[in-house]
Formats: sequence, structure tokens, C-alpha cells
Amino acid sequence: MYILSFGLLLGLAAAAPQRGGRTGNGRQKATAQQQAAQVPQGVSTATDGSTIIDDTVNINNLPIRFRVSAPADQFLATTGIPGAAATSPNGTMGVNVLLHGDGGQSFFDFPNQAVQANTMGVALLAPDPNLFWGGGAGLERTDGVAHAQAVSTFVTDALPQMLAFNSSAVSFTGVSGGSLLMSGFFIPAQMQNFPNSAVLLNCGGLAPQVDFVDAATVMQQTTIHFQSTQSELQSLQQSIPQAVTAYEQAAAQQGLSADQINALQTVDNTPNGGHCEFDGQDFVSGVQVMANSFSNVVQPGGDGIVTGIGAPSNGQVKTGVVGNENLQFVGGKKRDALPVEKRWVVVNDDP
Repeated sequence: MYILSFGLLLGLAAAAPQRGGRTGNGRQKATAQQQAAQVPQGVSTATDGSTIIDDTVNINNLPIRFRVSAPADQFLATTGIPGAAATSPNGTMGVNVLLHGDGGQSFFDFPNQAVQANTMGVALLAPDPNLFWGGGAGLERTDGVAHAQAVSTFVTDALPQMLAFNSSAVSFTGVSGGSLLMSGFFIPAQMQNFPNSAVLLNCGGLAPQVDFVDAATVMQQTTIHFQSTQSELQSLQQSIPQAVTAYEQAAAQQGLSADQINALQTVDNTPNGGHCEFDGQDFVSGVQVMANSFSNVVQPGGDGIVTGIGAPSNGQVKTGVVGNENLQFVGGKKRDALPVEKRWVVVNDDP
């Protein structure tokens, strides 16, 4: 139930129900999804010279806008993308699929757009009026099941129609609300479709909200790193340790020893900074710091060093979860909902 239709679904987001209230002149404010629809799609160039395609696909009646960044010759020739040369979807390079935080900032920044360790970048935009992965708000992700399924279907069914990649080398990055969807819904319900995968959970985490489909496969083969900061949002100061504990227990229930669990599941919150400010300075630059070191943190052979991470961290973030579940935080904003980052908002849009 997917229909690949480059460029034809841009208007779907603009037609979504308006829930943003009214401006001072009485006009209804555009939702985040409607504002996103005004940002042009098309072909552009990545920071490393790769080709970026920005388009929309219909997955299970949900409009999934995507950005795929890859060397031009890795796109299927049938896409008509300049330089596309692949004749089969079976490629040798992996992909790292990023789910942004509430409001879509990291989708438009596309921090994983550069090829890293033979891995190409993909970013998906949440099919929600507020651009929340899993819908709902705060820690309550009411559309988590449907959104997780859509992400899985995009990678297994839609992506092979446009890109040559190694389906056994698919990894994931979550940012804030995207991490809530990944840990709460995607890993337990969909990760069995992606063996030997790796997940970087930035500034967010939920204990599984649904049952595992294949806990043995997922827990024995999936690398997970939880990354937060010392002054994380207070709601996440509760949910991240709960997620760490839940995943550790799930692995133990599958017979993994403490050493085996620590080899697969790691955690860190050493840098000073607020929500997602991994460099101690800013949301955007902090997320970029983690993206730049993705391969070091979760991919095979990575040394766990994050270049540019904030003090007092020494840069080494791969600490095994066993015995380190009770993260220590200081301060942190008290908010029921995660902050909505919308610096990408189109020019002249209503406040």
C-alpha cells in the first residue's frame, strides 16, 4: 500500500486540517505541516557533493516526505535523477534513516546528509499536522504504531524503488520526539525487519509501548546508544532511564550476559547543556555533532569518540548500560511537551 509519486503529493500536507489557531487578523495560522509544504522539494547538492532528492511518497495513506542523500550513481536510472546509474536496488552501501524532533528541525537541517562509513543519509518528515513523530504530544505518542509501520514500509518497499543500498546495513537515528517513536514503537515492533541494525537515540527515550514481535532477534542483533545531556528536560530525565532499564531487561530476558548487553547497549549524558545541546551550545549544532560521529558511536568497529561533544565529557560516550541505568541530571526545564524547533519556517509565515 505505497504509491511512489515524486512531486505529486506536496499538496497533501497543505490540505491537512488546520489546528494552529488564529492570527491577530483573524486568519487561521498554518500548521507546521502546512508550513513545511511551502518549503520546495526537488534535487539539490549535499555538503559532501552527494545528490539529495526531496520528495513525498504515500505510505499506508500517510504522506511521508523524505530526503535521500547519496552519490548520484547510486540512484536507480529509472528515477531520472541526473547521474543516476544503478540498475538494481541491491547495492553495497548502507543507509542511516533519521527521524527528527517535534516540529521537523532536523529534517530540514538533514545532519546525516554526508556519506559516512559507506553509509548514505535518509531523513523522513512526520505525517502529522504538528510534525510530531507518533502524533500526540509530550510522552504520549498516540499514532506511534501507524507511524512506526510507515517508516518500516518506506525503507523496505519505497526506498528500493529509487536507491541501490544494502538492505542488511540499515541503521537509524532518532532526535527528541523521533527517539520516542524509535524506542517506544519502532524497535519492538519493526526492528526484526532490519537485522544487525544500529540505533542512535538522541535526547529522547521511551520504554517499549508495544510488545516485541521478535525479542530474541532484536535484542541479540541490535546496537542501541542512548545519548542525552546533564540538563535534559525533566520529563525526559524520567523516561530515558526507564527506557535504558527496559531495554537492558529485555536483553537479559533473552539470555544475554551483562558483557553481551554492554557490547550492544550503551548510554551517556556527560555533556553540560540543555535538550539536545550535545556540544553545550545549541540544539542544531549539538545534533550535528552527534551525526558527525554516528559511525564511531554505533556502527561496527566504532571507538565511541564524539568529536566536539561538550565538557566535561572526554569524548568517549560508549558506557555499557548495566550498572549505569540511574543517570544523574542537574536542573533541566520543566515542560510537559518537548520543545518545537521551527527555525526552518518559511519567510513571511504568520507567527
